[in-house]
Amino acid sequence: MVNLQSRSLRVYADALEYLDQTRLPQAEEWVRCDSPDAWQHAVKHLAIRGAPLIGLSAAFVLAQYAARHPESEWQAVSDRLRATRPTAVNLMYCLDAMEACFAQGANALAERAKALFEEDRALCQRMAERGADLLASGDRVLTHCNTGALATAGVGTAIGALAIAKQRGIDLHVYVDETRPLLQGGRLTAWEMADLGIPYQLITDSMAASLMAAGKVDKVMVGADRICANGDFANKVGTYMLAVAAHYHQVPFYVVAPYTTVDPACATGAAIPIEQRDGAEVRGAAGAFGEVVWAPSDAPVWNPAFDVTPAKLVTAWILDTGVFDSAAIARGEHLRGWR
Repeated sequence: MVNLQSRSLRVYADALEYLDQTRLPQAEEWVRCDSPDAWQHAVKHLAIRGAPLIGLSAAFVLAQYAARHPESEWQAVSDRLRATRPTAVNLMYCLDAMEACFAQGANALAERAKALFEEDRALCQRMAERGADLLASGDRVLTHCNTGALATAGVGTAIGALAIAKQRGIDLHVYVDETRPLLQGGRLTAWEMADLGIPYQLITDSMAASLMAAGKVDKVMVGADRICANGDFANKVGTYMLAVAAHYHQVPFYVVAPYTTVDPACATGAAIPIEQRDGAEVRGAAGAFGEVVWAPSDAPVWNPAFDVTPAKLVTAWILDTGVFDSAAIARGEHLRGWR
């Protein structure tokens, strides 16, 4: 019996299932995950992805492990999970919340994981509604990576705003960056746009600036994996060049994320750890379609999973707690009420 379910996660009493996001859009395949090792493998291979979903799934894996191994060292397992994805702070937020319950036992961990899941649903709804408030019929919106229901427990972050706008009858046209190197935009966001019934066109990442120069983009909306105290933020690599292009072409650039993505302890983007991934992801591609290699097999590769966008390039930060401009960020208003 499923206890909790989102678009890409099913939680049972003793295990969870995830929708393998490496198989989309060709196949919707649910995979059982019943151990920390299985979770780490899924996250490293991006079968489980999206900063909020990574944190939530880790919470359930830890709670279920604790229920099966009441006498083991839970902290060591939590530390292993924490080290899997160093950039996205949502993972740290969820594991911090779980560790605070260790003294109360396994049942408390299970209840805390459930509360985190429900919290994320509510956060998604609030930030998506705030984002939709900034959209108008006829807007042409450019987005990057995948920030929809696949990546969260709820409607999503940036794509959540598009989904709420659609529900309100706001007519949009969305440009979807394919998002190198694993094509999360081309595979996942395009799939979600079709599912939501929102008209879209898929572009390569390198086409975005030309699209803006042609006057075809009204707004850019992206998600975030970590927002610093000064407003700098990390997101899927390629976001920074979008922000530079948007700034040059005077296109509003919005970051949509929950307060759980804000890291008050991280002063600036220079302090964000950036995950480096396997060079094979750039030399070729693999997925439900098979595997192809287009570069020399020994080609040296630099493959950061994320880049950092300076706060000065952002028009506004859309959080569940409010919409903040650069002056509000400078005053630290996005940090007030942070738990």
